[in-house]
Amino acid sequence: MITAGLTDSFKEQLLLGVHDFDTDVLKIALYTSSAVLGPTTTVYTTVGEVSGTGYTAPGQILLNVTVNLGMGIGYVSFDNPVWPGSTFATRGALIYNSTKANKSVGVLNFGIDQTMNGQSFTIQLPTDDPETALIRIT
Repeated sequence: MITAGLTDSFKEQLLLGVHDFDTDVLKIALYTSSAVLGPTTTVYTTVGEVSGTGYTAPGQILLNVTVNLGMGIGYVSFDNPVWPGSTFATRGALIYNSTKANKSVGVLNFGIDQTMNGQSFTIQLPTDDPETALIRIT
């Protein structure tokens, strides 16, 4: 089962100053419906990770990570990740901090299996603004 949201450990680590999104490398890994990911996920795992053409474990680096502030809300923006020429099925993803021992940040659930057959797979992220950004602190 994949349960979407920021992970509990990430919330605690923010208050402890563990993550620095200005310098740390964030990655995103894809998972099948057999993966068990959610609030209690603490680190990147290979269990249930996608395998197939166009995907290489441990996922890919998130590009153009930027910390923003608007309307009194801190939020993080980054480019939509793309896997060109993909042949695999995925149900969700894990964003994690590879600079900090692969500590988890958040989990995405696509709702249904997304099946690619030699086509580009893009995760269309919410708009990067204070009200809809994927990672935000209110």
